[in-house]
Amino acid sequence: MTSERFSNFIVYVDESGDHGIQRVDQNYPVFVLAFCVFYKNHYCEKVVPMLEKLKFNHFGHDLVVLHEHEIRKETGNFRFQSRQCKNEFINQLSYIIEASNFVLISCVIDKLRLRWRNELTPNPYHLALGFCLETLYEFLKEKNQVDTLTHVVVECRGPKEDKDMELEFRRICDGANSMGFSLPFEIVFADKKTNSSGLQLADLVARPIGLHVLRPDQANRAFDMLVKKFFCSGGRKNVGEGFKGWGLKIYPPPKSERPR
Repeated sequence: MTSERFSNFIVYVDESGDHGIQRVDQNYPVFVLAFCVFYKNHYCEKVVPMLEKLKFNHFGHDLVVLHEHEIRKETGNFRFQSRQCKNEFINQLSYIIEASNFVLISCVIDKLRLRWRNELTPNPYHLALGFCLETLYEFLKEKNQVDTLTHVVVECRGPKEDKDMELEFRRICDGANSMGFSLPFEIVFADKKTNSSGLQLADLVARPIGLHVLRPDQANRAFDMLVKKFFCSGGRKNVGEGFKGWGLKIYPPPKSERPR
């Protein structure tokens, strides 16, 4: 029997872009943090089996870890025998993403604008983490889950980075947030080799979000699949429309003056 002190949701986190602020990649000057929030029953009964089946069908085993970068560059396990094999894999993976019911909470940090606006530039990762945790609280409040503990799973990045991130996570949850009170979250670190379905899906969604913010008029099939998953204003009746500023936060806000 599930303990009543745990929430019905589990959160998997990944990022796109680096959080460095002194040297910024002009081709991708953003940092993206993505939270994929799953209802636990749906995750274990539907999402995980679908991804496991995909791996058995295309690789013969389920130890392959899905990485957006490797899939896009066709490296490692993703050197397909033919274009047809790759297209079949991409189509089936796309179907799984569309069929998986998860709520997307993300923050995109425009590092050039951030550096231009602030003399003491904050850490983009810490900044995005604060925004996402606050939005996660709003979502769980809507679901009457704020009196239970929700675990937030992140991938290890290195001893120093993990220590700094854990300190920032706990600082935010202890009350250093815009609401000024404690947040019922606990961080869980996962090794980069961990074969977690949730972390792999989070990895697949982060970059398309960044590309959409950078080039909103460019065709972006991956982002189009995610639009109806963003946490939005107005509840379920407004999915796909009221997500800007809610499930998709951009900081500094786009209306602010751009750097020259």
